[in-house]
Amino acid sequence: MSNSHPLRPLASVSEIDHVHLLSEQLGALVLGEEYSDVTFVVEGKRFPAHRVILAARCHYFRALLYGGMKESQPQAEVRLEETRAEAFSMLLNYLYTGRASLSCAREEVLLDFLGLAHRYGLQPLEDSTSEFLRTVLHTGNVCLVFDVASLYSLGALGAACCAYMDRHGPEVLSSDGFLALSKTALLTLARRDSFAASEKEIFQALSRWCRQREDGGATQEVMAAVRLPLMTLTEMLNVVRPSLLLSPDHLLDAIKTRSESRNMDLNYRGMLIPEENIATMKHGAQVMKGELKSALLDGDTQNYDLDHGFSRHPIEDDGRAGIQVKLGQASIINHARLLLWDRDSRSYSYYIEVSMDELDWVRVADHSKYLCRSWQDLYFPPRVCRYVRIVGTHNTVNKVFHLVAFECMFTHRSFTLENGLLVPAENVATIALSASVIEGVSRSRNALLNGDTRNYDWDSGYTCHQLGSGAIVIQLAQPYAIGSLRLLLWDCDERSYSYYVEVSSNQQQWTKVVDRTRQACRSWQTLKFDKQPASFIRIVGTHNTANEVTPPHSNAGPASSDRASLSLSLPLSPPPGVPLRSLRVSGPAGHGGERGQPGPGPPRLGVLVPAAAPPAAVAHPQPAAPPALPPRLLVVLAVPPVRTPPTMPVFFAHSLFVNQSHRHSHAPFLTPLVVVSVRSAAVQTVCPDGRGFGVSAAGSRRLCEGTFFLLFFSSY
Repeated sequence: MSNSHPLRPLASVSEIDHVHLLSEQLGALVLGEEYSDVTFVVEGKRFPAHRVILAARCHYFRALLYGGMKESQPQAEVRLEETRAEAFSMLLNYLYTGRASLSCAREEVLLDFLGLAHRYGLQPLEDSTSEFLRTVLHTGNVCLVFDVASLYSLGALGAACCAYMDRHGPEVLSSDGFLALSKTALLTLARRDSFAASEKEIFQALSRWCRQREDGGATQEVMAAVRLPLMTLTEMLNVVRPSLLLSPDHLLDAIKTRSESRNMDLNYRGMLIPEENIATMKHGAQVMKGELKSALLDGDTQNYDLDHGFSRHPIEDDGRAGIQVKLGQASIINHARLLLWDRDSRSYSYYIEVSMDELDWVRVADHSKYLCRSWQDLYFPPRVCRYVRIVGTHNTVNKVFHLVAFECMFTHRSFTLENGLLVPAENVATIALSASVIEGVSRSRNALLNGDTRNYDWDSGYTCHQLGSGAIVIQLAQPYAIGSLRLLLWDCDERSYSYYVEVSSNQQQWTKVVDRTRQACRSWQTLKFDKQPASFIRIVGTHNTANEVTPPHSNAGPASSDRASLSLSLPLSPPPGVPLRSLRVSGPAGHGGERGQPGPGPPRLGVLVPAAAPPAAVAHPQPAAPPALPPRLLVVLAVPPVRTPPTMPVFFAHSLFVNQSHRHSHAPFLTPLVVVSVRSAAVQTVCPDGRGFGVSAAGSRRLCEGTFFLLFFSSY
């Protein structure tokens, strides 16, 4: 009779795992005289052992017990000096069983156990013990653990000790363990910029350490770690001078340095909390200047609109206004993130300064000459500061700077700056990084940036512009120093394109970085050039072997290591016999909202329409025989909805296909893409043959005998 079971997994009978039994049975041999062939003598205690087990588990013991020396003799005794019996017993138990109980051991034994693991080259045991010690650090043991970590060059454990001592500086300085530090460990600690204690406390603790040692050479080296210029004149005269540990010349040099240097040039110490936003109420930060202060540090980056959810300040030419944040304590930062108000298409310019005393300010990020929007990721060399000031210098809609959120921190992430601008290491032309397409025609506003480089065809998935008129323009969230782009030209047939690429920081002055106007280009384009500061990227098509429209498909990022790329794919264009041109429709200017409110910016509308006839041909002509219609005409509105005052007439415009079979009936309408605010309650346009149509405020529609049909609604 078979003892197999149809529901039993095959692995349960084909694999045997009795490792726990092996560990238990070998563990029974620990300290047993039976079968032992070597004896270790530690602090007068005898530890019988089995050389074959020790040799199999540890290279050190293999060389010791089978190396041909006297320890290789049968029943040899091996005396181990500078080793504690309790720690060696733990080590033997680990070698036999692979287990060690660290939580039950005393701290001194743990440190000796760690020393044995290091001495005998047991790296996994050393790592595990170090990891456990990192979890049990406190003021009473951190100095002792740091000394051991420094002695054995245990980087991870030493870094954990330093981070703990940085955060608990005053307590560590007054502990007994501080006086037991070796000179090497002491100097490592005292020279750290992130050891967050007052210079007076550091000097007094170092003075106690020096007096205990009574070593003149060490005293001079240790006292050199004190940053005297950070102490007040009173502290230098009443604390340092009476100690006689520093010469009068040292004191005079420190007084001179403090009086002649900028405050922010002094070598300050500050708290270091990596990868954590310290501009929070949890860390004691508060907004000192600016309007609507409570919204800035509340951590809410989703719920904000025209009326709430942001802080602000009026933009003034003298730069005295600003939003000022006081951190909970002097801190080291090299990274800041801002969320500029972005519920419409407006842009801002600004700069950021830091200070220790609110008098001497150092500018760490300057985007005052660039147009920026939405999230800003800023990097700069590490700075110790207590105050951060964000000053807006420009708003494309009104004279108020609006800031939704502010974060600052220290990051270990690597970054490269060129003339103060970040050199991106990955694609920054993405929706996730707040880039947007501000000019160009597409069914989806940001199809160029959505990262989809596979799903595109004749009808969708691309952005285009009319040859000889307009361009495709991408606005990055902030200025970058970019040196490469990638474009995907629409390649569903055999057509090819010519084009050039320009970059700009303000949309006024453009620099041509790529010129392929004399080349036939298809599909993916990898473009490299000298790094240029850029907030805007403009792609201008100059030739299309199939028709007169240049479409791109998607926008990728810089090629190679500093990618910021674009991918474009070309659309199905109307037949060459029906030329198209670009039309921009702007709403009324001056509607910036009440003072201080973001308000809607002037809306813009990009539309492909048939070429216009002379203005005299406008407005309700008599019907005539309809001209021949093109088989297909795409009308695309490429600006997202904007909020407008409720008293303004608002019109929805829809994308539309018109087919010849539908010229006497209503054509199918697609999803609304844009809301346009206009002064007039009626809109008129012109068809190629001079015939026009109009739409009244009541929402009526009139279809002319032309080539396309638009529908407007007059209520929001």
